[in-house]
Amino acid sequence: MKAIWMRFSVVGALVFTPVTSPANAAPLPGVVLYKSDLCGCCGKWADHMRAAGFRVTVRNVGSLTTIENRYGVPKGLTSCHTALAGGYVVVGHVPADLVQRLLTERPPVAGISAPGMPQSAPGMDGSTRDHYDVVAFDREGHTSVYARR
Repeated sequence: MKAIWMRFSVVGALVFTPVTSPANAAPLPGVVLYKSDLCGCCGKWADHMRAAGFRVTVRNVGSLTTIENRYGVPKGLTSCHTALAGGYVVVGHVPADLVQRLLTERPPVAGISAPGMPQSAPGMDGSTRDHYDVVAFDREGHTSVYARR
């Protein structure tokens, strides 16, 4: 009798376990992208984020330094654009899956950055395959590697 009960338990788990798919998953938050109107790779990053399901609003600004200072981006972690997503700061060409991970895990950081402009990062479309770090930072300027690509 015990073997039968275990068999029904497994079947019940398979039948009644909710399935999460893009069709019924919670919608991704909007992303506000601050960039220079002269930057083409920033637009390609926005397209990458849209393809992953994010709603992206682009705001062209004269100076990213003002935005970076307002949101506490540490020196050395800057890039060609800065975005806001779900209460976090996302700097540079961070892959969409890492932004999704950040929003799911909700670590106690201010944001994440792909500093500089890694040639193999989304939106860069470089011919080389650079390996790069995505770095987390907090409001005090402490940093740690969030992911390696």
